[in-house]
Order: sequence, then C-alpha cells, then structure tokens
Amino acid sequence: MVNPNEPRALLTPAMRGVLDRIARAGHPPLHALSPEQAKAAYEAGAGVLEIPRQPLDRVEDLRIPARDGHVLPARLYAPASPQPLPVLLFFHGGGFTVGSVNSHEALCRHLAHLAACAVVSVDYRLAPEAKFPTAVHDAWDSLAWLRGQADALGLDGARIAVGGDSAGGTLAAVTAIAARDAGWPLALQCLFYPGCAGHQDTASHKTFAHGFLLEELHISYFFGHYLRSEADRDDWRFAPLDGVDEQGHVRELDDVAPAWIGLAECDPLTDEGVMYADRLRHAGVAVDLEIYAGVVHGFINFGRAIPEAMTAHNHAARALRQAFGDD
Repeated sequence: MVNPNEPRALLTPAMRGVLDRIARAGHPPLHALSPEQAKAAYEAGAGVLEIPRQPLDRVEDLRIPARDGHVLPARLYAPASPQPLPVLLFFHGGGFTVGSVNSHEALCRHLAHLAACAVVSVDYRLAPEAKFPTAVHDAWDSLAWLRGQADALGLDGARIAVGGDSAGGTLAAVTAIAARDAGWPLALQCLFYPGCAGHQDTASHKTFAHGFLLEELHISYFFGHYLRSEADRDDWRFAPLDGVDEQGHVRELDDVAPAWIGLAECDPLTDEGVMYADRLRHAGVAVDLEIYAGVVHGFINFGRAIPEAMTAHNHAARALRQAFGDD
C-alpha cells in the first residue's frame, strides 16, 4: 500500500505504472548524457507512448528565416478546408536543449485535427549551441514570418494563436507579451505546463524534485546549457512570471492574449504555472486554468497510456476553437 503521506500517492495508477516501467528500463537519465546524446535519446523515446499520428490532408515542411540569416525548419499540419484556416504557432518542449518538430508531431497533428485549425511547429535553435536568448528571437521571428506569409499559405493571418509545452510554453508566453508590445493581436496563448519563474524555489519544485520524470537534476542540466550566466534567470524573456526588463521592471501583463493553461499536478513547474495564471488574471487577462490530477510533466505525450493526455488535448482544442470563433 502506498503511504498517503508520500507525494507518490498522488499519482494515478496508470501514471505510476508508466514511471515504474521507465525505471525498470534502466536507461541513463538525460542529465547524465552529453547534449548530443541527450538529444538522440529524447528523439528515440519520443512517440513510444504517443497516440498514432493523425492523418491530415495537408502536411508541409517550411523554412522560416531568422534575423541572423539562419533558416529554421518548421512543419505545417492542417485538415482540409475550403476557407483559410486559423493557425496555432507551436514551440516544442525539451528544456531548450532537446526536442524537435518530429518529437511533437503526434501532438501537433492531433491538435490540428481536434481544433480544426492549422498548426505550424517550429524547430527553433537549441542549447548548448544556441544560448539564451536565441530561442526567444527564433520564436518571435517565426511569428513575424507567419503573419507575413499567412495569405500565401492559405491561412487566416487575423486568427493566430501561440502555444507550446514546457520550455515551448515559456517561449509562447514570452512571445505573447512581445506581441502585445508590438500591437499584434493574438487569439490565444495555449500553454502546457510552461516554465515561468527564474528560480526553482517553489513548494512544487521541492515536493516533486525526484521520482516524477522531470527531476531537479534535469532542470539544472537544461538551464546550465541554455543560460549564458545566472543573470539570465532574472530576464523576463526567460522568466515571464518574475523576470525584469532592462530597466529592472517586472513586465506588466495587461492586454496580453487570453490564455489556456494546462498543468500537471505532480510536476515541479506546477506552482509557477498557477502563479503565472494568477498574475494574468490580476492584469485582467482571461485565463482558463486546468490542473490534471495525478500526472507528471510531459504527460500530454503519453496518450496511449495516460487518459488525462487525451482530456488535455481536447480541452486545449476546445479553447482554440473558442478563441478562433469556431466553437
């Protein structure tokens, strides 16, 4: 019997079973690998517990120019439609160090299907080769490009949302703030367990530091490769919850795009996600917050094993349909 005083007692039986199977497999943790090995290991494991890839009428590889001349690979997913579709610009998770368009293809295909929208998933540059704030710049340049190319792609440039999971959720949140600053309206920011805080010192970081898939050692490993120095932790482009701008001011959130935020209960990032939702609400931003009980960080990519993954996909898709005016 599980001790009810232990955090592990919060896990659903299915989630506990997945974690047990991962432990029995005995693979070295990502933080014990070189960045190159970690990237390869993450790609090899991606999709093992995912749902089958949703067939779609339109899947196209794209090339997005960044400000420094680098070309970012991206992929467009879309169902058939006689009219220009609204579009979700998506940034994958992976601690700014691992992950890719390929690792999140099943999720993006399913969201495109469920929300009846296009999804453009971006391969922004990763650490350690690309340090902060390169990924932030790549995310912003992707939005600027999409706004300019929407008509040519048969998309509705007046209905754009940004979204992502984990580190990709951070990039989406930061991009939404920058879009507000630029006067570029967004329909929604769709955030799956985003990183929001500059320092990992909340209660959930302590409670779920070990044994819940995303461990403190992973977070330190990722950020150690991504950040140029400890000072970057206090930059709002890394920490939209409590980071500051060049003048030392916390970035205000008034008039930022409405948000759908989906969190995992047993996740080091849960508390900062809740606090970010609170800050948005206090700024007058409409927020739909869902906390999925008994699951861990990354659960949305475990659709074959974790029922809550499908629930989260459907909730996010419903929020997108409503934001696009299609529900």
